Amino acid sequence: MPKRFHYLVVSLLIAALAVSSCGESKAITLKIVSSLPLTGSARPQSLAIVNGAQLRVEQAKGKACNGQYKVVYESWDGASEALGKWDPELETRNANNAVNDKSVIAYLGTFNSGAAEISMPILNLAGMVMISPGNTYPGLTHKVEGVTKADEPYAHFPTGIRNYVRLVATDDLQGPVIVNFMASQGIKSVFVLNDGELYGKGVAEAVIQSSKKAGIKIVGNDVFDPRDSSYLNLMKVISTSNDGAAPNAIFFGSIVENNAGQVLKDKVAVLGDNQTVKFIGPDGIYTEGLIETAGAAAEGVFVTTPGLALEDLGKAGKKFYADYAKRFGETTEPYAIMGYEAMNVTLQAIEKVCASGNDPGNRQTIRDEVFATREFEGALGTWSFNENGDITIPYFLVGQVQNGRFVQFGTFTP
Repeated sequence: MPKRFHYLVVSLLIAALAVSSCGESKAITLKIVSSLPLTGSARPQSLAIVNGAQLRVEQAKGKACNGQYKVVYESWDGASEALGKWDPELETRNANNAVNDKSVIAYLGTFNSGAAEISMPILNLAGMVMISPGNTYPGLTHKVEGVTKADEPYAHFPTGIRNYVRLVATDDLQGPVIVNFMASQGIKSVFVLNDGELYGKGVAEAVIQSSKKAGIKIVGNDVFDPRDSSYLNLMKVISTSNDGAAPNAIFFGSIVENNAGQVLKDKVAVLGDNQTVKFIGPDGIYTEGLIETAGAAAEGVFVTTPGLALEDLGKAGKKFYADYAKRFGETTEPYAIMGYEAMNVTLQAIEKVCASGNDPGNRQTIRDEVFATREFEGALGTWSFNENGDITIPYFLVGQVQNGRFVQFGTFTP
């Protein structure tokens, strides 16, 4: 080969490699992170949310805007082994890490309302959208007399611009649903427990207010300590709280990580099974983690959670569960679909920003697009975010533990 021709071939090869390299690196990375409690008894619940979000990214092939952007999803743990549940220090760290990583455009989380209270102001100051698949405490977005704090929700938005939305109906709606369901079960008296935390206190108060309106007798309202190793004495007190007799039901305002399994075991030991004295809880314990920690004592427990029963979901919702089963196996975790929808909304916002000729890497642009979501046709049906950032679907699913697994009891509204 002539030397001149040899040099030409090499030069062309180098040029081709350079073009190829530029083509491969042309896609700009858009990172979406989640902060959820993946350590402790809430892991099944949180892992289902993560799987749902991951499924949606995989369906999009990790790309957006005709391949101009690469979508990367990272799941961060917001819980610690030391606490066995969400950790304020880790949540603070996760929120700050998201803010400091310039490629992060959206924060999916949190699951626990107390954790949201920590990260919301941090993300708000950075102009980053926060999409919660699980927070139900109303004060994060709106005021409810007798339930929320005086400075809520404004304290959560130091810039004055809202950046937080959620895919679940709130406890001021969940309370009436729980009470209506209790009435349908013939319950006339209830002892209310809560863990003293933001979510637990809020949902317990919503149940108390609704019970008074419905004529259900509140025979006790007590705060329990999640760190206790035994609740036998507490259950003995409850056993005579209804004028010397046991109440028809116990309402448990808490999360699964706060020793729900031990509370149930001691409840059954003193008061009998969950048909004799019904045990009813909110979405914080609607997870396989409850059955794992409580064992046979979980049998018969009734639990509510935002969303619709599978039979009431539309075509897209049923397809999600079929796709999820193929990818990760079947699940009874109701929050799986919330993880999927959170990512679904984020990806749509990216596409809309691109279509308008704007930069999807701009956090404020993504924030505004997500907050403006209206008449979205997704896995949950057709819905919108209202002016507060709350979803416009007021539905709740009621489930019961039967033969060691959760069985859907139906969809209920306030």
